[in-house]
Amino acid sequence: MDNEQNGLVILNRNDNVAIATEPLASGIRRTVSDRSVCPQLPIPAGHKIAVRCIQKGESIIKYGQPIGLAKEDISEGMHVHTHNLMDHHIVSHDISDRHPPEPPAALTREFQGFHRPDGKVGTRNYVAVISTVNCSASVCHEVVKRFDSERLKQWPNVDGVFAVTHGTGCALEYHGIKHQMLGRVLAGYATHCNVGGTLVIGLGCEQTTSGYLTEHHGLVSLHAPDGSKLTKDDGIPMLTMQTEGGTRATIEKAVTLLEQVLNRANQFQRKPADAKHLTLAVECGGSDGYSGLTANPAVGVVSDRIVACGGTSIISETTELYGAEHLLVKRSRSAEVAQKLLDRIEWWKNYVAMYGGQIDNNPSVGNKAGGLTTITEKSLGAVSKSGSTALQEVYQYGEQVQTKGLVVMDSPGFDPASVTGKVAGGANLVMFTTGRGSCFGCKPTPVIKISSNTSLFERLSDDMDLDAGTVLQGEDLQATGDRFFEHALRVASGEKTCSEVLGLGDHEFTPWTVGPTV
Repeated sequence: MDNEQNGLVILNRNDNVAIATEPLASGIRRTVSDRSVCPQLPIPAGHKIAVRCIQKGESIIKYGQPIGLAKEDISEGMHVHTHNLMDHHIVSHDISDRHPPEPPAALTREFQGFHRPDGKVGTRNYVAVISTVNCSASVCHEVVKRFDSERLKQWPNVDGVFAVTHGTGCALEYHGIKHQMLGRVLAGYATHCNVGGTLVIGLGCEQTTSGYLTEHHGLVSLHAPDGSKLTKDDGIPMLTMQTEGGTRATIEKAVTLLEQVLNRANQFQRKPADAKHLTLAVECGGSDGYSGLTANPAVGVVSDRIVACGGTSIISETTELYGAEHLLVKRSRSAEVAQKLLDRIEWWKNYVAMYGGQIDNNPSVGNKAGGLTTITEKSLGAVSKSGSTALQEVYQYGEQVQTKGLVVMDSPGFDPASVTGKVAGGANLVMFTTGRGSCFGCKPTPVIKISSNTSLFERLSDDMDLDAGTVLQGEDLQATGDRFFEHALRVASGEKTCSEVLGLGDHEFTPWTVGPTV
């Protein structure tokens, strides 16, 4: 990235557009690197301006990559956006032409975490109350309401109790794709390293019964009789409303059992842990023209540091990798991994086409207002969250991530669903970048929100944890990323994020499922 001068920045010497880092008035000549350009019209901050004449049908180049084609002749100094730029996905994929980078130099760091019996380490110590079906959702919420902040003082090592409820669990094909996806997510939350204890509540006649979760998704159930005491080696207590005698009876028994679950979870205390136990979920939402310049590549530095420690970094939002997938293909450790990614892209094309849509029907209205024009442009900025290490594996939505290093998890671009899948897969830390503003929180995994520009950081000061706008003010990108990495270690050790201080995260559980409701 060439240094900003006079409100402009060029990301690559081959680019034919520059980015406005402040609103540009018309008629005032600006200089960036060795180029000089005079805006013909006012250019909003974060938007693109042509730094040379571009012919109709010629590629618009940003990040050194084509982001689309000119709809018409564009003269130097013109605003380049939706009115004169269209997406054109022209990337070819040769999976034999791969150049996976060498592993980064090993890095040894520690955080203070909760060591679990299965060898995993959590960054938080929550207790989850999980509904197997929407029919038991209200009961789960009623149980959680009984454990307010005053009552939870009895269990000082527990970060809180939260309900995991959703809108499905029945009226779906038994063990079909929709059923499997939901089962993976519920099981992932029930056994998450940030969860020190779980209680499962169902109705009794649904498809996603506790028996299904036990048989197909590996949960170890404990149908505890009245008056029994849970030990740390017991399985997960599971109740069904039809068996227990209905709503009130289930709530009363669940409250009694949950006290025992809390007693068990309270036995865990923070102890030093190697950073290899960190699994970072990287996410972007409400992106703008600065996201791919500042916040996303800074998070990419954190991703590289986590991988260097021996940990895992998960990037998802497959529909927002489209147009930049060739960069991950080139970094894939094997042809098989590259093909897995391309297969997911093709699946999405076919899936969206079933409903008369197109995968490139993106960015959103807010993205466009912030300066992003095409999905390719958005994806090229989004993929920078993955850093620079080799792509090790591609996972299905909500699948347990076992691989160390950088991985892709298939997911939609809808942020709550995307984060839900990565948390179900084992992410114990989330870094979430935004340019327009996001107020997202997630239990049981802390979310570090990062603004792409200082104006947003100041405007949403209660919600933003870190400001990447300092890059536009001259801070070195690597230094920014290292600063963010140190912050991530502190959060992993217990420092609260803004969303945690605000108490967010109880309503963001949004499992993505594919298939009919029957």
